[in-house]
Amino acid sequence: MGTNNLKISDKVLAKAKLIQSKASYLANDELSGEYTSAFKGRGIEFEEVREYIEGDEVRDIDWKVTARFQKPFVKTFKDEREITIFFLIDVSKSTDFSTVNKKKSEVIAEITALLSYASLRNKDKTGLIIFSDKVEHYIPPSRGQSHVWRIIRDILDFSPESEKTDINVAVEFLQKVRKKRSVVFLISDFLSNNFEKNLTLISKMHELRLISVNDPLEVKVSNPPRGIFRFMDLESKKYKLIDLQKFSHQRRKQPVIEDLAKKLGVWHLGLSLKENYLDQIVKKLKKKR
Repeated sequence: MGTNNLKISDKVLAKAKLIQSKASYLANDELSGEYTSAFKGRGIEFEEVREYIEGDEVRDIDWKVTARFQKPFVKTFKDEREITIFFLIDVSKSTDFSTVNKKKSEVIAEITALLSYASLRNKDKTGLIIFSDKVEHYIPPSRGQSHVWRIIRDILDFSPESEKTDINVAVEFLQKVRKKRSVVFLISDFLSNNFEKNLTLISKMHELRLISVNDPLEVKVSNPPRGIFRFMDLESKKYKLIDLQKFSHQRRKQPVIEDLAKKLGVWHLGLSLKENYLDQIVKKLKKKR
């Protein structure tokens, strides 16, 4: 796994201070309810099964008990004052792509740092898994300001060893190192394949939140111009001639994250580099409330 210099550069320190300022805004009194709701979710520890009451969430129905007694029952969960949050962060080369003034990798790093710092308010433990097509870096969960600053430093100033993408390696690593139920933020552009099965598994084990970060051009590829264009693959560094019509068809075969999130019943936030990501996070938290 990759390591980073322990000394914080002036550039990273300046970014970290900006993140601290934004995190303070995110976690202020006005948004504390939305913030707590997004992190705490429905609770972490299973408590009991009881009869369904109007207003209960469908995803909490215990189908085995329901079938046995021929009337709906739901699982209930304890709210914990302290939870463990894991960040699974994509640093593959595709996240360096941008047609605007900021790369996807920068936004992903800033969001992770932002949420890490905001977790200090609730005194929650946070852990970090940085991945490409392998696990590049791992920080076990802990709490406290020095721990959060370590996460901020590492995520803002990280140089991956590999340039490819495989979401499965991060998910499988999480399953090995974390057996207890946690809140898991998977932040990526999701330009990977065949990860639906693993996401299904961890959505049952953990409170999964998906944050997809995309460039405006990637959205436009869903309705591309006709013709063959020359592109450089950021992960292989090779030039390719691509028929955008065919590429669009292949791209649509990849899982649509929003649809997958609905299928799994998990929290999803789609971020565009074209918009202010902080505003989008705040809007999502208010909507969840």
